Amino acid sequence: MHIDELERYWLIAVSVALGAFGAALLASVFIFRVQLPSPVARIDPAEINESAFAEPGLKDMGDNTYAALFVAQMWAFTPGEIRLPKGADVTFFVVSRDISHGFFIEQHNVNLMLLPGQIASATTRFNRPGTYRIICHEFCGPGHQNMVATIIVEDTEQSTAEEAAAE
Repeated sequence: MHIDELERYWLIAVSVALGAFGAALLASVFIFRVQLPSPVARIDPAEINESAFAEPGLKDMGDNTYAALFVAQMWAFTPGEIRLPKGADVTFFVVSRDISHGFFIEQHNVNLMLLPGQIASATTRFNRPGTYRIICHEFCGPGHQNMVATIIVEDTEQSTAEEAAAE
């Protein structure tokens, strides 16, 4: 079977492109540990106030490990701010009270889509002190641009040294 020279170049180019896409997919899964989010559990949005999400916030699990419960609703995250020590491992459990929202933490590998009735979860570590925003990345209505929360990561060693110097 005869293949024209130009057709052969196109077949090679397409094969190289498919190979590169396949390699990128495998690298993202095995090297960078990118995973598709799946719901941890289901919850009736009308019963959020009768569940563990009735009092969202940060729960200390010991050994510098935390569980953070967040509730998303038009146009706010509750709680609006949490404070963590540097090096904390945090598992986020997030629900939506009303419509689809997004949950993206700047400079971290947390990017969740929040659907009413599903509890989404992701775990990450905060190694650098600083302020990180949680942003809704799914358009949820006219107040969407204001839907942010804040994570403040504090360097506990530095603050301990400052307190000792003040005494």
